[in-house]
Amino acid sequence: MITTVSATDIQNNFGQYLQAVQSGDEIIILKNGKEVARMVSNTAAISFLSDSLVGVLKNDYNEKEMIQERIEKHESID
Repeated sequence: MITTVSATDIQNNFGQYLQAVQSGDEIIILKNGKEVARMVSNTAAISFLSDSLVGVLKNDYNEKEMIQERIEKHESID
């Protein structure tokens, strides 16, 4: 479940919201009506990060070309 709360509410009831996050909930924290942070469990955060990388590194690059580009770049600096 996703819950939206104010920064003041988080400050006053941190233990309650921390327990909710440990149970799998996601907390969106607002300050002056704008989203400033999210509280998610550690496992959810790791899953989110790894899911966002799916498809990014699918060997769709040529390693030899990348090495050559790096060599040329560093040679031009000298």
